[in-house]
Amino acid sequence: MNKRIWNFTLILIFALTSLLALVPRTLAAAQTDSPLVIYLTADGAITPAMAEYLSRGIELAELEGAEVLIFQVDTPGGAIDTMNDMVKDIRASTVPVVVYVAPEGAMAASAGVVITLAGHASAMAPETSIGAASPVGGEGEDLDETMEAKQKNILKASIRSLTERRGTEAVVLAEAMVESAEAVSASEALQVGLIDFIAKDLDDLLEKLDGYTVVTDEGEIVLNTQDAEVSEVHASFIEQLLGILTNPNIVFLLLTIGVQAILIEISNPGGWVAGFIGVVCLALAAYGLGVLPVNWFGIIFLIIAFVLFIFDIQAPTHGALTAAGVASLIVGALVLFNSPGTPDFIRVSVPLVIGVSIATGMIFFVILGFALRAQLAPVRTGMERTIGRVGTVTNQLDPTGLVQIGGERWTARSINIGESIPRDTNVEVVQVDGLRLLVRKIEE
Repeated sequence: MNKRIWNFTLILIFALTSLLALVPRTLAAAQTDSPLVIYLTADGAITPAMAEYLSRGIELAELEGAEVLIFQVDTPGGAIDTMNDMVKDIRASTVPVVVYVAPEGAMAASAGVVITLAGHASAMAPETSIGAASPVGGEGEDLDETMEAKQKNILKASIRSLTERRGTEAVVLAEAMVESAEAVSASEALQVGLIDFIAKDLDDLLEKLDGYTVVTDEGEIVLNTQDAEVSEVHASFIEQLLGILTNPNIVFLLLTIGVQAILIEISNPGGWVAGFIGVVCLALAAYGLGVLPVNWFGIIFLIIAFVLFIFDIQAPTHGALTAAGVASLIVGALVLFNSPGTPDFIRVSVPLVIGVSIATGMIFFVILGFALRAQLAPVRTGMERTIGRVGTVTNQLDPTGLVQIGGERWTARSINIGESIPRDTNVEVVQVDGLRLLVRKIEE
């Protein structure tokens, strides 16, 4: 009975604590009449992690009854499929979404153009740019003529539907961004009506949005952003991690570390740390490879590189195969991410590739050195370890007897057949014959 009372008391305390934690937020929301603005910031390539971040922000804005959601972007572009998902989320939002290209020097390129135009209102900071939305292949390569025409026509149709309300000049410019990779500055985009505002910062944007009319699925909405309360929503840990894993430099490092760890585990079976690290690194790298547009021909060179490393350890060639492996590793990494036509933002750093490849080669050179020394080292186990050691005859060798070497006694006979060696004579082990030592007398 006492135990039941104690459990009930704990549950009651937990419930009251939870309610008290909610009270300040509820009271604050009830006491203020300021409109709520949800503020998201995204910097980098368009990835599934960014799409999830935007989707979560829209859900939160709808749940909190926000006046508007501001999505600040600075992106060189990304996958068309991910872009389409983000456009769908923006257009389906019951809370107006304003896409803001900022800060100064930022850009909305490639797929970022469509996302910017998908906003219920669009704005850019001074000295920013938008454009260059021509499609490329999944590995960054130029498309063949037929596929390029299909992709461009689909993109132009999407852009026309998003910009037709902005006038003919805006539609023509948007189509030129797809057809001929046209790009313009913020002032040029505003001049033809491609965007709605140029705002130097968030406060300036909120001031210009106040009283502005947008059209959503719910109909026309007049925005009220005067004295708005801005709530910035940061990317979660998982979203940040997934964003990091789409960095080509990180993917290359994970591949290199993962394969080396697996090789260490294979060469020294029985442990688990190296194998665990290798599996985790390769699994994380696989996610990045699945998101990034990569040239899979580079994987072949990477595999060849590590096969050469293994062969040089198993059958030492004094570093020739390791040198070839380093060259193959460099070529594989460059082909994997730095193929002609691949956008700059998904290219791996050339100095990083060369540095890591050389460091990897040096590691295998060290391993190779240990392997060679192990092969050249004298045998230190079994009866063969006694060859060359000096001992003392304890029982006369006539022709066989006993010798003491260190703390051990061995059956022995002279290497010279028929020779008798008296007791207390120093002898050296010359050969091993089964379980018997063959010795020679050491002259005083």
